[in-house]
Amino acid sequence: MVVASQTWELSLHGCASLKQKRSVIRSLRDRLRSKFNVSVAETGLQDVHARALLTIAVVSSDGRLVQSVLDKADRLVEEHGVATIVRVDREVY
Repeated sequence: MVVASQTWELSLHGCASLKQKRSVIRSLRDRLRSKFNVSVAETGLQDVHARALLTIAVVSSDGRLVQSVLDKADRLVEEHGVATIVRVDREVY
C-alpha cells in the first residue's frame, strides 16, 4: 500500500477578506475531491487573507497511480487561475 500527501503553499490573488479566501479554497477543494477522489484540507494559514496551505492525501496499492494523481492534481491547482503556487511539499510512504 502506498500513502502520499502533497501540500501547496498558495498565494491567493485578490482575496481581501477571509470570506473571499474561503470561497476560493472551497472551489479548489471541491474540484480536487470530485476529479481525483482524494482527501483535501486547508492545513495552515487559516487567518491570512492572501495565503493558504492546502493538503491532499492519496492511498493506493499502485505507486505509479499515486504519482500520477499527485502530478495531475498539481496541474489542476496551477491552472485554477486564482492562486499561484509558492511551494510544494510531497511525501510518499
